[in-house]
This record gives sequence, C-alpha cells and structure tokens, in this order.
Amino acid sequence: MWLSNFTLVLREEVVSRGAIRIEDGAIAEIRPEPVGNAAIDGGGRLLMPGFVALHGDMVEREIAPRPNAMMPIDFGIHELDKKLAAAGVTTAFAAISFATESVYGYVRSLETTGAIIEGINRLKHDLLIDHRVHARYEITNLGAAPALEKLLEAGHIDMVSLTDHTPGQGQYNNIQSYILSIAERRAISEEMAAEMVAKRIAMRNNPEIEAKLKEIVALSLKWKLSLASHDDDSAEKVAEMHDLGVTISEFPVTLPAAVEARRRGLWTLMGAPNALRGQSMSGNLSALDAAKAGLLTVIAADYHPAAFVPGIFKIADYTAMPAAVAMATRNAARSAGLTDRGEIAVGQRADLVVVEPGDVHRIRATFCGGRFVYSDGTLHQLRALVA
Repeated sequence: MWLSNFTLVLREEVVSRGAIRIEDGAIAEIRPEPVGNAAIDGGGRLLMPGFVALHGDMVEREIAPRPNAMMPIDFGIHELDKKLAAAGVTTAFAAISFATESVYGYVRSLETTGAIIEGINRLKHDLLIDHRVHARYEITNLGAAPALEKLLEAGHIDMVSLTDHTPGQGQYNNIQSYILSIAERRAISEEMAAEMVAKRIAMRNNPEIEAKLKEIVALSLKWKLSLASHDDDSAEKVAEMHDLGVTISEFPVTLPAAVEARRRGLWTLMGAPNALRGQSMSGNLSALDAAKAGLLTVIAADYHPAAFVPGIFKIADYTAMPAAVAMATRNAARSAGLTDRGEIAVGQRADLVVVEPGDVHRIRATFCGGRFVYSDGTLHQLRALVA
C-alpha cells in the first residue's frame, strides 16, 4: 500500500510531497516524490513516526475516574487504548505505581496494581496499539518489592523506574508546600498532614531500603530492562542513579541534574504537557528550558497524551523539526531498547501519524504496524479503506 503526497519527517530531514510503501506491517520503500495510484493521498499533510510513550499515567484515570468510583479494569484499558490511538501513540508504556501510601492509594494497592498489569498483558494482542508495562517502584515501599519481583520473573514488566517521593528532596523538596498540598488533597488539617509527612521522612532511614533497591535493580538488569530514575534533583543524585545502572533520567527537577544526566550519557525525559505549557506543573525545570540548553532528548505522554503534537511544535522553535519529532519517537524507542520502530525508514514498523498543522495542530490518522487504527474522517481515502 502506498501513502503518497505527504510531508515526510525523516530522521535527518523533512521531505515535501514524498511517498512510502507499506508491506507486511513495515516500511518497504520511501520516495521523495508522489506516486500514482496510491491508496491514500495526504494532501501535503505531515507524516511522522508513531509516538512512543515511555511514561503515561492515564490508565489509573480510566479505571478510577473519581476516588471510589472504580470501573472494570478491562473496560478502562480498552478506553485508554482508543484515546492513545487518537493521540498518535503507537507504543505505550503504562506507568503503574507501587505506591500505596500516595494520594492515589485507592487505585495503587498491590491488588489493583497487579490486576492492571495482568490485564494489560492479557489483552495486549487484542488492542489497537502496542501496550507495555512501566513499573514505578517507590523505594520506600518495601512491602511492594515481593510483588514486583514476581512480576519481573514472570516477564510481565517492560521497564522499571526508581522513584523516591520522600518529602524534602526530588519533586517535593519544599516540605511546607508539600504539607499544604497533602492537606488540600486529603481534606485534612495541616497538623495531620505534617504528621503524615514526618512519618514518610522517617521511613527513609530504614536500612533495608538500599538493599532491596539493589535487588530490584539486579533483577531488572537480568531481564535487560531499561532503568529510569525519577525526579533527580541534583548532580549527586544523577551520579548515584547512573552508578546503579540507570540509563534514563525521568523528569529531572533542576537544570544541574539535567546537565549531569547528559554529561553521563543518560537519556533525559520530560513531559510533553510541560513542553506545551512551557512550565512544570510542580514548578520544576521547564522542558522548553531544557530543550533550549540542548539537554532534552525524550518527551513522554505523562498525564496528557494529546500534548505530544503541540509539544513537538513548541520544541521545534528551538531545534530542527526532525530532532523535535525524534524526542517522541526514535529517541524514546531507543532508550527503551526498541530498535524496530521510531523513524520513517525502510525496515521499520509502519507506525505512523498523519498531522495537519494549524492554529491547533490536528492528528488526522494513525497507523500501527501498517494497520489503520484511527481516523477523524478527514482523509476520504481512509473512509474507503474501511468501507
């Protein structure tokens, strides 16, 4: 099948009015000019590789859209699948948290977390896009370690990130601000919130934490999984994580942390919503500032996958379009050890997104493995294909 008359975003350049041929779910040929009798005429629209979302927090919101309003897990996974396809995501790592003490503890219990991971693995072959599991291990939650170890041994985990949300460092370095946030979210007094925060800080002194952390890291590396550190706030923290075997610095909180991550050859990942808004929702490092400094290498869906396209265009104000697109595609794939996707090149999976730029950049269609999985009806030929 030929897709013709598209503006192709290739690895090193943008080609106007190019064409690609898809065969057996892969890209078989690329031409720099249109071809006749193509199955789809793009009308000059952009054709990008499908987005690889290494960190997405959305599945919990589909399963529990409100506290104590739990939906069936299979239903939630299918609903998320549709939304991701419409957002141009063709490979999605669901960031599943082992953090029962968080404000989302009602959906992050070991029982629910295990059921979500089981559901993704069971349903993955019947979904529109490629779904994988990104396990977020909160290092102070020692009770979660045995469950995570079993899932790792069973081959149900595809990526692991090491998180430490102990107040006073990382994302929550301002303790008083964190206390106020806890009080507001949980509708409790500041005094009660302060007591909870003090207990969490005391938990960090448990000597078993470091030993179990090393066991989780060793097991992840045994299965050749990519390891990420979460919310690095200093060069020292980055060095510590790098020495453990981490290859991705997720959401570095400060510029010095991002600088050190790049100096050590780590991938630096930040959220597409951060890039779109031009600022972190937590007041941490801006993705655009990181891009301006040449420190940003990967963007992720985080909490809003629709931010990928406008986020890419924001970043493209500071770098070439192919480099901006690569942050959501090739770089993301390679950082996760995936070499078969992420760019428009012969032999790569035909994971593709049709984008129409404008005041609001619109995704018009998505292909996953050469299979048409989403269209907004704009391309008439696509309607013919599914008729």
